[in-house]
Amino acid sequence: MNNLSLILDIILSNGLVKDLLKGKFGIEKENLRVDKDGNIAATKHPEAFGNKLENPFITVDFAESQVEMITPPLPSIQEMYNFLENLHDIISMEIDNEYLWPQSTPANLQCINNTPSADFDNSESGQKAKNYRKMLIEKYGTNRQLLSGIHYNFSFDEKFLKKLYEKTKTEDTYKNFKDNIYLKVARNYTRYRWLIIYLMGASSSIHKSYNKCTKNLEILGDDYFLKDGVSFRHTKCGYRNTDNLFVPLDSLDTYTESLKNLIKTGVLSDHREYYSPIRLKNTKNTLDSLLEEGIEYLEVRTIDLNPYSKVGIELKDLYFLHMFLLFCLFKDELDNTENLLNKEEFDIVSTNQDLVAEKGLDKNLILTCENGKSIKIQEFANKLIEEITELENKLGINNGLYKDAISFEKNKVSDNSLTYASKLSKDIRKNTFIKFHIDKAKEYLNSTKKNEFLLKGYEDLELSTQILIKAGIKRGIAYEIIDRDENFVEFKKSNHRELVKQATKTSLDSYSSVLAMENKVVTKVMLERHGISTPKGVTFQNKEEALDAYNLFAGKPIVIKPKSENFGIGITIFKYKFDKSEYTKAIDLAFKSGGNIIIEEFVEGDEYRFLVIDNEVPGILRRVPANVAGNGINTISELVDIKNQDPLRGKGYKTPLEKISLGITEEMFLKQTNRTFNTIPKKGETVYLRENSNISTGGDSVDYTDDISDTYKQIAVESAKAVGAKICGVDMIIKDIKKVDPKGNYSIIEANFNPAIHIHSFPYIGKNRKIADKILNLLF
Repeated sequence: MNNLSLILDIILSNGLVKDLLKGKFGIEKENLRVDKDGNIAATKHPEAFGNKLENPFITVDFAESQVEMITPPLPSIQEMYNFLENLHDIISMEIDNEYLWPQSTPANLQCINNTPSADFDNSESGQKAKNYRKMLIEKYGTNRQLLSGIHYNFSFDEKFLKKLYEKTKTEDTYKNFKDNIYLKVARNYTRYRWLIIYLMGASSSIHKSYNKCTKNLEILGDDYFLKDGVSFRHTKCGYRNTDNLFVPLDSLDTYTESLKNLIKTGVLSDHREYYSPIRLKNTKNTLDSLLEEGIEYLEVRTIDLNPYSKVGIELKDLYFLHMFLLFCLFKDELDNTENLLNKEEFDIVSTNQDLVAEKGLDKNLILTCENGKSIKIQEFANKLIEEITELENKLGINNGLYKDAISFEKNKVSDNSLTYASKLSKDIRKNTFIKFHIDKAKEYLNSTKKNEFLLKGYEDLELSTQILIKAGIKRGIAYEIIDRDENFVEFKKSNHRELVKQATKTSLDSYSSVLAMENKVVTKVMLERHGISTPKGVTFQNKEEALDAYNLFAGKPIVIKPKSENFGIGITIFKYKFDKSEYTKAIDLAFKSGGNIIIEEFVEGDEYRFLVIDNEVPGILRRVPANVAGNGINTISELVDIKNQDPLRGKGYKTPLEKISLGITEEMFLKQTNRTFNTIPKKGETVYLRENSNISTGGDSVDYTDDISDTYKQIAVESAKAVGAKICGVDMIIKDIKKVDPKGNYSIIEANFNPAIHIHSFPYIGKNRKIADKILNLLF
C-alpha cells in the first residue's frame, strides 16, 4: 500500500501522535493449575467461575487444569495490566491447595497418565468444544497442548484511523485502508518476531516428564535445558503446526482463501488451528466475517509466561510490545510487489525464529536480515532497537514509560545474562525446575493474600463496591461504572441489567423502605408494631428543647444521636455519669448532622451487626469499639498512631478497617474513666475510646456468624421484613448470646439501608463470608 509510506508524515504534521498511541489493549493468559508438589492438578475447573462457555473473563484452554484468563479490550496498557492482575488474584484465591504454574512449559506430568482435556456441558457449543480438543489430542498429542503462554490483543483507536484515512485522501475504501494498516503490521511482526522471542522468551527448560524432540538439550537430573536457548515453546517441539504453513498476508482475500483451502484439504480442521505468530482477528471469529467486515484487531501469540512476574509478564514488556507494533507499521518493506512477504521470505524469517528459540543466547548465532545477508544476532537486535528508538524520538512521545521500556529491552540485547531465559537457566540449576517454579508460585500467592481486598485500578471506589465488582468478574458478569464518585455500577448478564450503588443499594428495595431505615423514629415505630424490642427514646426538633430536657436524663445511661445518622456519625453514649457541659457538647455534636435528634435509653450488652439478604443472615459481626492495647510506654494518642499504621486501616471505606480518630467524642468518653489522650495505659490493658462500635469510627470487626442462635437471626430477618428491606444491616444489642430465650435479652437499635459488606468479607477476626456472591445470587 503506497499510502503507508506517507502515514508518519501525516501523523506528525497533523498533531496525531497522541491519537496514534490510543487503542484497545487486551490479554489472554493461560496457567496450569498444580498441587503443592508441582504435579498437574487432577481437579475440575472451579464451579465458582460458572459455565466455561459463558464466562468472558475466566475459562479453560485445552485442559481442564489449564485456566485461561481474558481481559476485555481496555483503553490503556495500565488498565489492561490491572485487570490481568485482578483476574490472577481472583483465581489464585479460589483454587484451594493449588497454585498457578508460572511457566509456559508444563509441570510434572508423571502423575497423570492422560491429562484430561477440558470438559463442557452437552450443549451444541459444548460438544463442539469437546470434539475440537479430541482432534487436537489425536493430531498433536496431549503434552504439546499443555504449553501455555500469553496472547496480546491490540487495535488502533477507530477515531484515529478514520482521521488518518481522511488525511491520506485515498480513493480506496475505509475498510481496505484499515485492513492494509493491520496487514502491514502483521507482515513486519512476522519478519521480526524473533526479537520478541529473544527479549521475552522464558521457557529455556522443561521437566523430564515432557516428551522431547530437540537434540539441543542438556540434562541435569529431572531437568532438561536448551543449550543457549530462550524458548522451548517456540522450537519445532513447541506449540506450532506440524508443517510450517504459509498463509499470505498481502490482502484479506488471499489470507482467508488460503486458510479455507487448508481446511478444505484437511490440513487444518478449523482456522483456529493455524498457529501463526500473529493473527488477524474479528470479534465474530469466523473467516467470512473477517473478510466481509474487516480486521478489528491483531492477536500477538509469541509471548512466553515470565516466571519472574506474578502475572506472567512485566509492564515494561507490554509498553515495548506496543512500541514494537508501531515500529512494524512504519518500518519500510523492501518488497513492494503484490505478493508481500512471499513464501521464500516467510521460510527465512521462520528459520530466524527457530534459531533464536533454540540458540538465542549464543552471541555468535547468525540470522538472515531483510536484504538476505547474514548478520550476528546482537548486531541485528541492536539495529532494530535503534530504529525503534529513532521512531520514539521522531514521534516525540511524551511518556517516559515507553522510553524506559525501550531502555529495558536494550539492556537485554547488550547483556544477554539479563534475559529471562538466561536468569532461569541459572536459577533452575540452583533449585531444580519444579522447586524453583513452585517457590515462585507460593511467593505470588502470598503476595495476593496480603492484598486480597484490593481491586487494582478501582482503589478510589468504596471497598464494598470493589468487592461486588470482583465477585462479578469471577462469575463472568459484565459491568460498567456509571458514576465513580457515587459508586454507581451497572451489572449485565445476557439481557438482564442491574444498577447498584455502593454494593447494597439495589432495585430490590423500594424508596419508601430506604427512607424508613434512614429515619430512626420511623424504624422504631415499624419494629415496635411487629413486636420487636427497641430502646425507648425521645425525639427533639431543636437544640433548646434538647438542652431543657437535661434533668430528664441526668444520671441515666443514654445515647444521643441524629435521627437520620449513619456510619456512627454524631453519636455520643453516656454509659456513666455526665455533667451538663458534656451533655451540651453531645447535643451540639448530634445537631451538626442536620435534622432532628434522638435521646434514648442505653441498652446493656454487646452490639452485633446482622446482615440480612433476602430473608437470610449470611453474616454476623460483633463490632468492637475503637480501642488500643497499652504497653506501659506510649500514650493513648501515640498508641492510636501506631495502630493506624496497619495497612488494613484507611479512610473513606476503601480498606477493611477505618483509621481511629481522636476528637470530642473520644475525649468525652475517656473523661468518664478519668483518662485523657496523654494517659499511658498499663501493659496489656485495653482502653476503649468510644462506646459505639461502628467500624466507620475505628472499631474492630469480629465474625460471630456461627456462634449466635438462629433465634436472633430470625429476629433480624423479621426486623428487615418490618421495614420492607431485602438487604439491610440490623444492629442488635444482646446481653447473653448463649441465652436461647430472647425475651429481655436483646434490643434492635438500628436497621441500616446501606450495610457495608466489606466488614463481613474481611473481618478483623474471622473468615470471609463472601457476601458479594449472595447479593449477585439475589440480583441474577
